[in-house]
Amino acid sequence: MSASILLVDDDADLLRLMTIRLRAAGHDVAAHTDPHAALAQASTRDFDVVVTDLRMPGVDGMEVLARIHARTPTVPVIVLTAHGTIPEAVAATRAGAYGFLTKPFDSAQLLDTVGQALAATGHGPAASAGTDAEATGNGAALSTGTAPGEADDTLGIRTGIVTRSPMMREVLRRAALAAASEVPVMVLGESGTGKELLARAIHRLSPRTGRPFAALNCAALPEALFESELFGHEKGAFTGAQHAHLGVFRGAEGGSVFLDEIGDMPAALQAKFLRVLQDREVRPVGGLRAHPIDVRIISATHRDLEEALSSGGFREDLYYRLKGVVLKLPTLAERREDIVPLAQRFVAELAERGPGAATAGSEPRPVKRLSPEALELLVAAPWPGNVRQLRNVVQQSAVLSPGDVIPASVVALAIDGRRESVQPLEIARREFERDYLVRVLRLSGGSVARAAQLAQRNRQDFYKLMKRHSLEPAMFRNTADARED
Repeated sequence: MSASILLVDDDADLLRLMTIRLRAAGHDVAAHTDPHAALAQASTRDFDVVVTDLRMPGVDGMEVLARIHARTPTVPVIVLTAHGTIPEAVAATRAGAYGFLTKPFDSAQLLDTVGQALAATGHGPAASAGTDAEATGNGAALSTGTAPGEADDTLGIRTGIVTRSPMMREVLRRAALAAASEVPVMVLGESGTGKELLARAIHRLSPRTGRPFAALNCAALPEALFESELFGHEKGAFTGAQHAHLGVFRGAEGGSVFLDEIGDMPAALQAKFLRVLQDREVRPVGGLRAHPIDVRIISATHRDLEEALSSGGFREDLYYRLKGVVLKLPTLAERREDIVPLAQRFVAELAERGPGAATAGSEPRPVKRLSPEALELLVAAPWPGNVRQLRNVVQQSAVLSPGDVIPASVVALAIDGRRESVQPLEIARREFERDYLVRVLRLSGGSVARAAQLAQRNRQDFYKLMKRHSLEPAMFRNTADARED
């Protein structure tokens, strides 16, 4: 599928080669050796992907990245470098870079990376399956790995799961391999890391896709109801049983059963559950006969089950029945490179689903964006509640921000709502200054001369302030009589 691509590199020969190769692949390419010219064009036109060199005189790749994302925070930016270092990679990742290409690279690498970036944002053949709204609505968005013969992001689009974290990609690479078998899977991870979302992805990639997926939280179920919920009951089996109930196992026949917080299953029920796994049949409460079942078991826990074995809190034989393939989800603090894309995804998700979202025939609701200072706070936060907490913080901040930009002050309060949030003075000063500049530039229609006059500053000082905040006059030229400055 054709896409619009912006190339920025002060190496004219390399720029020409990239342009030829991408145009030969059917893409619409705008190429610039001058980053100022590239940014000027990007302020008036939307691109699907941006490819920029890291080291350039005047404006470097980090500044190009910041200015592009200030206008369109979801566009993937690929950074080219011959001087790649770990600090530069970390800084660019935290700033929202989609990926890196280290010089020298060949045409295949360029096309592959651009293709992955397009697929990750819903363009290209890999995006035909769309994204999984149900999965992203569960409070976490994970990553994907490489199944044999498939690229990482292709599998991610198929499951509605996206990431940049190598650690998460390895988890889902193993998950994709496990999905093809009938071996039980045990998912380990802290609360909020997305254990159920991973289980749904495994089900989606398995031969059982299209059949039911049933989830039960063992920690949230009263002990008296456990047996009935799992195995079902007959009418009149106990007081209040006015109708027969199939139970989780029979209700998910042919599909997958996800048992979250399996470590909290009552000891009395563990023996009955083990018998079900061995015999592949269940007897409903109050029933006279057993019913065969065909389900795939996926379990999860945040507890140390091996410690529970030694204390007698969990049966050893049941543990080894469930421990077929073990997948350990990292905490959000261990995958900080995912914080920016996840935050942007959750803001967009709110616009799509929240009050005022677009309906048939209506205009789509504008998607808010997080300020650079807000993104800095998100990346640096500890996140004890992991991805679930990040989603709640971002969407709360979006709701409570009246303007198009979500400021750091609102994000800080959402991260720690127990006390009044006080920003560092420097961040507060930068935010006020930027908001003020945006306001006067809008009033002047992008005329720097008139904006400087309104601000009672000379034009040269006003240009310096604009440069400090990555603002361009063209962003605000919305009237026909706005003069060139």
